[in-house]
Amino acid sequence: MELFEKERKFMKDLFTTGEAAEICKVSQQTVIRCFDSGRLEGFRIPGSKFRRIPRQSLIKFMKENNIPFDGIDSGKKKILIVDDDAEIVELMVDVLSRDGRFDLKTASSGYEAGIRTQQFHPDLILLDYMLPDVNGNVVCRTIKKNPEFENTRIIIVSGVVKDEEIDDLLKSGAEGFIKKPFNIIELTEKIVGALEMK
Repeated sequence: MELFEKERKFMKDLFTTGEAAEICKVSQQTVIRCFDSGRLEGFRIPGSKFRRIPRQSLIKFMKENNIPFDGIDSGKKKILIVDDDAEIVELMVDVLSRDGRFDLKTASSGYEAGIRTQQFHPDLILLDYMLPDVNGNVVCRTIKKNPEFENTRIIIVSGVVKDEEIDDLLKSGAEGFIKKPFNIIELTEKIVGALEMK
């Protein structure tokens, strides 16, 4: 249970001053002083004295103060699975979570994918080409246009794509393409290859 709690904290997007202090290996008072002086960006919960520190602010603060990242990063690669087919999502989540090297989130539409990408900052997106609200090309281009996600890898997954469409996808920023139905080993190899994992 303690290990699970630790894992959960590593993947959080918002931290209390106590959690930030534990991650930075400093006292909570130090974190509060840095917060109140503006050196550590965050916000107060309306109507209370509680402070919250967004993940990106904490990372920035740690970089500026040469604090090692081993307290905030579990070492797992973050993958966002975007597909409106619940069975496909379930299969991918099952296989990739058993692998143990990945932290996973899912989305079932282009709109949801945009929100999740902002919150989760995935290392890689497994993107269905035919989403209910938008096609993969648009999602791919939108993500790749944002400098914040220039290092996010995208692999398109689809059953109904012509060769020229695959070329367009690769031009719009996708790293690779996998045809449905896919082989689980091939999927994992593509992910590992795109993330250049050992």
